[in-house]
Amino acid sequence: MKTNFVLVDFENVQPKNISVLNGGPFAIKVFLGAKQARIPVEMARALQAFGPDAEYVQIDGSGKNALDFHIAYYIGRLSAQTPGASFHVISKDSGFDPLMKHLNAQGILCERFISIDEILLGKRSSSETHERLDAVIDNLSKRKSARPRTIKTLRSTINGLFANQLSDEELEGLIAQLTQRGALKVADGKVQYDLAS
Repeated sequence: MKTNFVLVDFENVQPKNISVLNGGPFAIKVFLGAKQARIPVEMARALQAFGPDAEYVQIDGSGKNALDFHIAYYIGRLSAQTPGASFHVISKDSGFDPLMKHLNAQGILCERFISIDEILLGKRSSSETHERLDAVIDNLSKRKSARPRTIKTLRSTINGLFANQLSDEELEGLIAQLTQRGALKVADGKVQYDLAS
């Protein structure tokens, strides 16, 4: 079973290049509003290439944020069924961001992108970087005496918080920012913390 889910808010974004994800580790769910009865032929063809890893989800009712609530439900259901899964929500709706922040703090990697290309390029806004940093600080604060004592263990702990999906560059960037904030000091491979308890 695929563990990288792309959830498309088709009411909000109609991606034309979904085929660029084909052959990757992605399962795709396209969420359609109750009144969206047609899909462009090129998108239908692109999704067919994914076989059972692509699915349309048409919601029954309408109303403010109805489709968004469906996406949130599927993230919850899939994260319970597939521990360690990553979620990429394609939407211009910033209303998803508080949910993303909460899920990341719970160790469920979930990000919102406004285009398919951003997934492949790994683009993240500065607010998303800050959210990750806040999630790391929150996690380390809760650990109290069980905090990692070496830089090697710290790297492993942070990467595990994000389902081992961080690149080396992202991981080192987070540690550098923690150091700049004064949240930790590293000397001779040992880590000391200055976190609010």
